[in-house]
Amino acid sequence: MNSDFEPPPKRLSILATVGGVVSAVVAIAALEVLSSHLHKTTAVPQPKLSTSQTAKPEPVTGTTTLARLDAQSVKMPGTPVPPKEIAATERPYVAPGVGQLTPGEMAIARQAWRYFQQNWNPETGLVNSADGFASVTMWDQAAAIAALVSAKELGIAPEAEFKTKMSQTLKTLATMPLYKRELPNKVYNSKTLVPVNYGQLDKREEIGWSAIDLGRLALWLKIVGTKYPEFKNQTEAVWKHWKVERLTDKGQMYGTSVVNGKEQYNQEGRLGYENYAAYGLKLWGLDVEKALDFESKVAFVNLYDKGIPYDKRDYKTSGANNYVLSEPYILDGIETGFQSLPKAYGDRILAAQEARYQATNQLTAVTEDNLDRAPYFVYSTLFVNGEPWATITDTRQKHNDLRFLSAKAAIGWHVLYNTDYTSKLLNFVQTNLKSDKGWYNGFYESLRQPNKALTANNNGVILESLLYKKVGKPLTVWAGVK
Repeated sequence: MNSDFEPPPKRLSILATVGGVVSAVVAIAALEVLSSHLHKTTAVPQPKLSTSQTAKPEPVTGTTTLARLDAQSVKMPGTPVPPKEIAATERPYVAPGVGQLTPGEMAIARQAWRYFQQNWNPETGLVNSADGFASVTMWDQAAAIAALVSAKELGIAPEAEFKTKMSQTLKTLATMPLYKRELPNKVYNSKTLVPVNYGQLDKREEIGWSAIDLGRLALWLKIVGTKYPEFKNQTEAVWKHWKVERLTDKGQMYGTSVVNGKEQYNQEGRLGYENYAAYGLKLWGLDVEKALDFESKVAFVNLYDKGIPYDKRDYKTSGANNYVLSEPYILDGIETGFQSLPKAYGDRILAAQEARYQATNQLTAVTEDNLDRAPYFVYSTLFVNGEPWATITDTRQKHNDLRFLSAKAAIGWHVLYNTDYTSKLLNFVQTNLKSDKGWYNGFYESLRQPNKALTANNNGVILESLLYKKVGKPLTVWAGVK
């Protein structure tokens, strides 16, 4: 499909924040509202989109057969990543094919920026997490900051606009009301700054904070304050506004939730997001040694003969889902150069998805994201709680019929690896997922139609991916972050 699609149905909005009860990676709430809502270091030629190219390659197998092949693809224990392989990929990773973006890539960036132009709230400087719905999480606000930096550096947003918006955003973050005057609430009304619960714009409610959300925001505060010295005082004022000592304990990250009126203080994160977010807190001097540990809790499972890492702390043993997803590896590669997770792990995560394509002819780039229909948010995983290729909610309801190819994952993998397979992913996104307001979140495997949800995170990751491609180095390195 293409931009000739009708706008999304006016019936949904989703808010997602990373962190939550019993160490869940992401806490979600959904409701209906009126809202339009491996490794290759040498450069290869950029893909050229052709009208003769098949836009929607049909899998060679039916849905039932695909599910059977996915189930048969599992072998445990899997092939581990040996220390030699990890050591060989520890150095900062430089993007292949760097330099000026192609006209097609610039068109992708401009299209992604449209989301932020239409969802910016001039009253506060905050950006709606989902299109047309005035609510925001700190994870999504970090995505908006990443998008603003990217738009400025790619020549899409004028310098004056960048400075005005960045200053207003940082001023808001440094003065906004906090949960118990400690740390940012998980959700805010993006127009009024009222702390709210998921999906509720008017009723003030403090529901706790997410250390993982704040880890991502901390990383982007450090990038902005270092790259643009005129904003250094403002970024530091945001950090000083928080009681940051509450974010960690004995080397691990902690968040809070309010359950039946009582606060719960929980360790947050599993392999992937835990490590990525911890790196952001480390940049500000917090002790996150245990959260950064990617070895002591890791195990491996073979999917289509590729050994992928997963966290042994699954729901049965810890009460938390141990999602294996694309996004934390993509963000870590783009932003830090795989400093919080081994690049070898990212290699395997991508390789397994390509191997699935080779076996089934089903293009695969899975991660969590909003949906344009109930249950409105799912984790489209490689592996979770012992199940391969499962698509579930945070409450473990299975929705494999809603598995989708993710736009942000497709483009993120492409700028990091630039292979023939990632070129196919990129071309598919360009052909099928353009909307009037940015890029749709993805394309459903079974339904063979776009997932028309529009979000700050999807479009923000796309923009920072293209900035990484242009500058040719991890964004913390490019910014000069020590």
